[in-house]
Amino acid sequence: MAEPLRLKAKSASPGIASGPAFLAERPDAAPASRAVGGYSALEKAIDISIGELEHLAEGADAESRDIIDFQIEVLRDPTIAEATGARMEVDENVVFAWVATLDAYIGELEAADEEQMRARAVDILDIKNRVLGALAGTPIADFPPGSVFVGKDMEPSRFLAHDWSKGGGIALFAGSTAGHVALLARAKSVPMVVGTGRFSAADGDPVRVDGDAGAVVLKAGGMLIPAPAQAPASDTQTESGELRTADGVAIQLSININDPAEIDALDPATAGVGLMRSEFSITSVADAANEERQLAIYRRVLEQAGEKPVIIRMLDIGGDKPLAGLEDLPGLSASGLRGIRLLLARPEIARVQVRALLRAAVFGRLSVMLPMVTFPDEIDRMRELFREEAEKLGRRSLLHRMPPIGMMVEVPSAALMLDTFGSAAFFSFGTNDLTQYLAASARDDIDADAGKAAPAVLRLIAQAVKLTAGKPTSICGDMAGNPSYLPGLLAAGLRHFSVAPARRPAIRSAIIGLNADGTKAAGE
Repeated sequence: MAEPLRLKAKSASPGIASGPAFLAERPDAAPASRAVGGYSALEKAIDISIGELEHLAEGADAESRDIIDFQIEVLRDPTIAEATGARMEVDENVVFAWVATLDAYIGELEAADEEQMRARAVDILDIKNRVLGALAGTPIADFPPGSVFVGKDMEPSRFLAHDWSKGGGIALFAGSTAGHVALLARAKSVPMVVGTGRFSAADGDPVRVDGDAGAVVLKAGGMLIPAPAQAPASDTQTESGELRTADGVAIQLSININDPAEIDALDPATAGVGLMRSEFSITSVADAANEERQLAIYRRVLEQAGEKPVIIRMLDIGGDKPLAGLEDLPGLSASGLRGIRLLLARPEIARVQVRALLRAAVFGRLSVMLPMVTFPDEIDRMRELFREEAEKLGRRSLLHRMPPIGMMVEVPSAALMLDTFGSAAFFSFGTNDLTQYLAASARDDIDADAGKAAPAVLRLIAQAVKLTAGKPTSICGDMAGNPSYLPGLLAAGLRHFSVAPARRPAIRSAIIGLNADGTKAAGE
């Protein structure tokens, strides 16, 4: 039997605590979304946050009260409101104006020479996320009494709101012995360690925090997360032996994920993720501005997938997929400002998601897919944005990894010119939009026109596959989940199919009855 894993850490508060792990980065169920509104909504969210902090301060000891008073003082600081208002005046959404203002403040504190100043950064992160929660109508969730809190850091208000009378402890990947949570933990005799480095654990796993010796003990099978390294070039390559056609050609069959609720049903023994539509996990502009919430969702699917590859598509918002709080943007139509066009036009949205994806990449075999790409320079501009955010994360000493970046092929002009998209690491055909644009159909009419347009779509795909220069290429649209189209798709040269989970058994059965050229196997 494997021995438990003992990790060296720094003691932040003495004592020993054992209990089930609570993973702070695991997201709760998404709340009902609502439009955020303008500056008045921010003022209301700040007032709500101040009220929550004042409630926490009732009956708190002097040290706790000092921390809360500092946070309330920041929220009432007129320069914070002025800086946020100035960003809004240059046409920045109120949520992202707030995030940018507080992130700038956090960055200054993290770069300070004194450790006590650097420790203040988590206090500002706390109020940033508290106000975001108020804007989205999302309260900061508590965790079960007696649990061991496991995460990168912990907000002071979250510590103060929790009932520690039933035991429990804290194990932080980063953190500081001079941080406010450490001070609070010592005052309340809550065992706490910091600086463990990232380690793998599941919700409910037994964890022992040794605040005396400065260590964390995990159950057998626990593991450290390795330091960032270059992602393998084969992240989206077909894995041999998973599935073969009747004549022995390897086929990769993955699943599409739309809803975070589908993540738990992912079986890493049988399938990776060929398409995760991230926009269905981000229900409002406040969610889009919440880096930690996005990170938790992406990490969850990567850890569930294990060693299988996962392709997450960046936000494809606009058209028939609006984002609450951005409805007033001009050009939000099916063929206007959507997908990568919107992300590049509103880089404040893209940068938050990029940071979350870079940080999530250390937890699995992540590839990132760009939606609605039309011109090669769109990929180049997004890659530059990834590079810039990776440099910022590096300066903050946050673990991250640069994932392969590919593109959805759903615009006919791009499909005809795939040989010019040299910076794309891989391609994936999105046949829903490709069919709509090729047939000049309205979105509501596409079901009626899909069958008639299928021969043209198959011909276009066959031509486009020849232009991919051997790069990993897949198909993830509805056409991939229809057995009647498989002969034509195989004949076109496709060897990676990603389908809805419910369609996977039928597609698997159909593939093993066909040869790689799309013809039926002998005896079929």
